[in-house]
Amino acid sequence: MALRRGLSSSGVNKNRSGGGSRLPIILVIFFCVLSPLIFFVGRGLIITGASTDQNNNNNAVGSGKQRINIGLVGAAIGLERTAGLATCEASFLKRGKYKLLIYLEISWFVILVIDVIASSTADLGPLSLDSFRKNKLSASWKVIGGETPVGNKAASETNQTATVVKQEASKGKVDNISEDNARSGDTPAKLARRQLREKRREKRVAELLQQDDEATARLENAAIERSKLVDGAVLGKYSIWRKEMDNENSDSTVRLMRDQMIMARVYLSIAKMKNKRDLLQELQTRLKESQRALGESSADSDLHPSAPGKLKAMGQVLSKAREQLYDCKLVTGKLRAMLQTADEQVRSLKKQSTFLSQLAAKTVPNGIHCLSMRLTIDYYLLPLEKRKFPRSENLENPNLYHYALFSDNVLAASVVVNSTIMNAKDSSKHVFHLVTDKLNFGAMNMWFLLNPPGKATIHVENVDEFKWLNSSYCPVLRQLESAAMKEYYFKANHLTSLSSGSSNLKYRNPKYLSMLNHLRFYLPQVYPKLDKILFLDDDIVVQKDLTKLWSVDLNEKVNGAVETCGESFHRFDKYLNFSNPHIARHFDPNACGWAYGMNIFDLKVWKKKDITGIYHKWQNMNEDRVLWKLGTLPPGLITFYNLTHPLQKSWHVLGLGYNPSVDRSEIENAAVVHYNGNMKPWLELAMTKYRPYWTKYIKYDHPYLRNCNLSE
Repeated sequence: MALRRGLSSSGVNKNRSGGGSRLPIILVIFFCVLSPLIFFVGRGLIITGASTDQNNNNNAVGSGKQRINIGLVGAAIGLERTAGLATCEASFLKRGKYKLLIYLEISWFVILVIDVIASSTADLGPLSLDSFRKNKLSASWKVIGGETPVGNKAASETNQTATVVKQEASKGKVDNISEDNARSGDTPAKLARRQLREKRREKRVAELLQQDDEATARLENAAIERSKLVDGAVLGKYSIWRKEMDNENSDSTVRLMRDQMIMARVYLSIAKMKNKRDLLQELQTRLKESQRALGESSADSDLHPSAPGKLKAMGQVLSKAREQLYDCKLVTGKLRAMLQTADEQVRSLKKQSTFLSQLAAKTVPNGIHCLSMRLTIDYYLLPLEKRKFPRSENLENPNLYHYALFSDNVLAASVVVNSTIMNAKDSSKHVFHLVTDKLNFGAMNMWFLLNPPGKATIHVENVDEFKWLNSSYCPVLRQLESAAMKEYYFKANHLTSLSSGSSNLKYRNPKYLSMLNHLRFYLPQVYPKLDKILFLDDDIVVQKDLTKLWSVDLNEKVNGAVETCGESFHRFDKYLNFSNPHIARHFDPNACGWAYGMNIFDLKVWKKKDITGIYHKWQNMNEDRVLWKLGTLPPGLITFYNLTHPLQKSWHVLGLGYNPSVDRSEIENAAVVHYNGNMKPWLELAMTKYRPYWTKYIKYDHPYLRNCNLSE
């Protein structure tokens, strides 16, 4: 009874307490169940209508159905959860416990619904926030992957497609968007902007390519210019890498054999260094064979028939040596050492060549020596009365045209006289004063006795008979007789003679030992009765009448000459030592030089200004050769400083004895052409293109010339 009463009382209390709380619970359940159901069903209908109106295609319809299905599924899940809650609630209400669990379950369900809503907001189409933001984006932003692909398979991939928003860089980058997506989602304005960006990008690429081509062209041109500056004599004529530019029909076999021999010598030294005896012996053998096969050949046609075989054998040995011995640093060092050695040899040979060419230029050819000997013998066989020249009364007549010619070369002197007479308007007014040494005195007299210069007057003198010209009066004669000067001239037997500077060799010239070369500073003493005289060297040819030179106004100057300062080496500083205070104090280093060879001298002004005294003064100061080297031009520049009148260049053209590029028109228009230099026209080393100007005044059919084998 008690138990039953307790149960009934507890049940009554339970019913009472539960009855008061059922209404709020029912309201909460109604709100949690019906509201989501209404929301999902309404949302599905709205989405279906919107998608149908906007797209009108299968893709949109499928998407709308998918969204309705999602909504119904969400509603079913909600009902199922609600039913579960109701069952749980009834059981708990019977026991009157755990009311709090009901509220926790309801809260969990609300959170689940909110999560479903949040996860499906991307499917709202035009009503979604993402869609609104995408439509309002700037033109510089693009949406990639926002479109739904066409086809049935696209439905299962919808939730897997990521929507990526990225901003293009201002400089432009290549987009990885397919053409279908670009065409379906871009407006005409976007397409226009994209095309404009692509055009700018293409234009920029073209500019960069053009700049790259221009830079490459500049580098190539610079490399070509640098290659032009490379001295071919230093690099050598033969090189494996050089272009075949010298000759179209180049002798490649000869050059290749020489290249192989060079590389063989390089590997020989390396093999010896690394103690490769077998390879060393093989290289030596092949090198000797190649040398014998090459011999003195300079063309492929001159090679021995065995040369191709030797070439092949040497190539095989060099390939073997390259495999065993090649070291870039070693090979480069050996080639550089060989190049330096070859360069030193070339310099030494150049000095020897300079010395020998100067020696050849100052020696007398056999034919001219034969001519001089024959003429001398015949002259001294003549009786005394036949040794005199006619018209000796003209020798001191100041109204005639007088020439001074100092020479020991019979043939050269004859060309000077003949060319002057043949181009003179009136040869009877021309007087030639020849001075020679005692060795050639008889030959010079005999030649002009046999070949008189027409109506012109000629006179030959011996410089050794000038008794007034002695060492007590003439400083240069005293210096030439000194032991120091003889040591300077006659030390060719010393070992250092040929190895000395080539610039000093030209001053060791035998002609400087002859007073004939210095007699030009004593013209008033040799010809005291004359007022003007034209001095001529024996290596010139006269091509025009020279009588107008006597009417040139020298403006109280002593010397009339053609200046040569158009070239830098004809300035005073190239002849005189301006480190000496005497020279630096009295002369301008940039003063213009002039040329000996054809000079008109005013002997009256000469005497008035005491030119010979000035010459003696400076010659005495230069006894130890500290002011200038030997020669007659440096003292002439000093003696006639500010006393030289410049003549027109057409009177005297120089360079035919050393310059192969003298303009032909200048030669033909010149009154006098000068073979100054070592290539004199009577020597075999003369330049052939200039020689005819000289040889046309020689009669090679003369008996004396034929007997001495002198010919053109």
